[in-house]
Amino acid sequence: MADCFSKETRSAVMRAVKSSGNKSTELRLISIFKAKGIKGWRRNHKFVGNPDFVFPKYRIAVFADGCFWHGHNCRNTKPSSNKDFWKRKILKNSKRDKKNNSLLLSKSWRVIRFWECEISKKSGNRKITKLAKMLDAFPPFLPPMQQKNGAAQMYQKMKREMRG
Repeated sequence: MADCFSKETRSAVMRAVKSSGNKSTELRLISIFKAKGIKGWRRNHKFVGNPDFVFPKYRIAVFADGCFWHGHNCRNTKPSSNKDFWKRKILKNSKRDKKNNSLLLSKSWRVIRFWECEISKKSGNRKITKLAKMLDAFPPFLPPMQQKNGAAQMYQKMKREMRG
């Protein structure tokens, strides 16, 4: 079917469309959180890197990344038109994800990223289990001066494990 707009007009229209987030993936993750009894998260929390979910007391940032938009090759889908644009766009998103991870880790936050395809698969269950263990194993974050009874050492060990 032929487009009713010229190429330039269509580009202007598409540029004006702003994303409202990966809503269906986020909603699935919310239902999993609720089913597993995972509490303490905040959504749409204005924070470095714009995580989809934040556990402020535990300093955990959770991202629900769409497979196409963030370069996961699970479905092996590649656009047939405007290939160079999409390649640059996805590469830019991937670089931004890495930068945000580094920035959050440098601020002593833990980062968990879910691929869209993982949320309904067993591999996603492993990450949910990892998140639940992190919430159970570590007390809410306290600045190092307020930590007592070896909590500072445990926190440093956890940080090393998350980076490795």
